Amino acid sequence: MGSAQSALNFGAGPAKLPREVLEDVQKEFLSYQDSGMSLIEMSHRGKEYSKINKDAQAIIRELLNVPDNYKILFMQGGGCGAFAAVAMNLINRTGSADYAVTGTWSGKAAKEAAKYGEVNLVFPKADKPGSIPDQSTWKMNPNASYVYYCDNETVDGVEYSFIPETNGIPLVTDMSSSIMTKKLDISKFGCIFGGAQKNIGPSGVVVVIIREDLLGNPMKCCPSVFDFTHISKENSVHNTPATFSVYVMEKVLQWIKRNGGLDEMEKQSKQKSDLLYNTMVESNSFYTCPIDENARSRMNVPFRIAGGDDKLEELFLVEAEKLRMYQLKGHRSVGGIRASLYNAVSLEDVQLLVKFMKEFQKSHGSN
Repeated sequence: MGSAQSALNFGAGPAKLPREVLEDVQKEFLSYQDSGMSLIEMSHRGKEYSKINKDAQAIIRELLNVPDNYKILFMQGGGCGAFAAVAMNLINRTGSADYAVTGTWSGKAAKEAAKYGEVNLVFPKADKPGSIPDQSTWKMNPNASYVYYCDNETVDGVEYSFIPETNGIPLVTDMSSSIMTKKLDISKFGCIFGGAQKNIGPSGVVVVIIREDLLGNPMKCCPSVFDFTHISKENSVHNTPATFSVYVMEKVLQWIKRNGGLDEMEKQSKQKSDLLYNTMVESNSFYTCPIDENARSRMNVPFRIAGGDDKLEELFLVEAEKLRMYQLKGHRSVGGIRASLYNAVSLEDVQLLVKFMKEFQKSHGSN
């Protein structure tokens, strides 16, 4: 495993991108389409970027089967910017919103939204993330402007296996770490957003899919760069967009299409995550996952070694890096180990990780 090509990147984001996409970008970097200029030097209003912008929207619409009454926007500010943008664009309808807090990012989103209106937590925030309460226990506000949840908690390793029922109230979800990994009925959502830097591209661009009837009523304090209505009218070029990020993202989305689309991405994500979770089960508790079985993420798999032995976990990371396995350290707020299994992470990558885990247990586990 000595070449740069064989480095295994299990990072949570920015994350691994398909190598063939990176090689394609490399070829075009100095002279985009034989123009003699790099794309990063070109006007965002020129014909080259205008085509990329149009094509990126079209491939998202195709892959996710987005209905005609939804707009696709490209914005900046990351997921954190979108936390504020969602509230400033949507909470004005009634002045309040329902939030399901299942981990770090939904917690941050609820805190941000509370700056702009009343936030109702549909269930008490758990002392330790790792579960999703049954929806029959949720205490929802029938007058909420929207219901918000995070489909996959990147830090905590919690993923929804269902789409919440809201009885007609617009449903908003953060899909930063799960977008383009499974098929969705888009019509069940009022708004979906996701930072690109996990499954579909580099950091710098946020994809927003918003139902048209939810446009047109932002708060007066909403800046134009976060105003969904304005960004839609300007076709995502109100100001200079993250042109390079959108360019790479469009290539990654075409790679997804060539490689079987969302059917294949979903099938592979199950294979990869099942392999890793089954390895833990077979380890006789040497490796353990703290997440409830019905809420375990396919994308981000946190685990502890020997019940949370810090020294052993540090050794695991050191030995993994010797084998060119990178970014396996758990988030600073959680600790332990975390393997992120996004679309560009292959089954072979996970098989090599599992092989190392078994060898590490043989060397350091008690008999």
